Amino acid sequence: MKRQRGLKRYYRNLAIQIDFEKPTWKIYFNDPNAWFDDWHWHFDWKGFGNDSFKRRKPHLDKLFRHFDLLVEKTKKINSDFQLYTVLLDFHSSSDALFLHKPNSNNSQFPFKIEDLSKTTTLTNKALDEYIEKLSGYERLYGQAGQAFCLLYKRNVGQPFQ
Repeated sequence: MKRQRGLKRYYRNLAIQIDFEKPTWKIYFNDPNAWFDDWHWHFDWKGFGNDSFKRRKPHLDKLFRHFDLLVEKTKKINSDFQLYTVLLDFHSSSDALFLHKPNSNNSQFPFKIEDLSKTTTLTNKALDEYIEKLSGYERLYGQAGQAFCLLYKRNVGQPFQ
């Protein structure tokens, strides 16, 4: 396997960069006509964390840092929305932060997932422990190909049932 170069800088940047400041993030919170059809962002595109929780944790830290930043930004939204994250048991590149609003694509709002429970379905012990240490998040667990956890904050947008 070819050695990946620049990982030290990559992980250092994960800890300090705020992606909302990049021009690729075109989120218009002040525009009343803006809508988000399950807009989402992955923080581990290359799947570095798929093989090691040590490599996954910095991506999760960045995801939840951005979640908190989005909580502040969504205060400008004058309509219903959902803000949540989905973490898969062993597939770090699929971990994502979601923002969803009613939209012209007629996608389901509020977004619902059937058969969720408050009891963990995760078999990744390190991920489960990380999630348990998070404060202020509601946790719902499910199974869809592999176990996952959906997290959201109470009183931020529409809740999940």
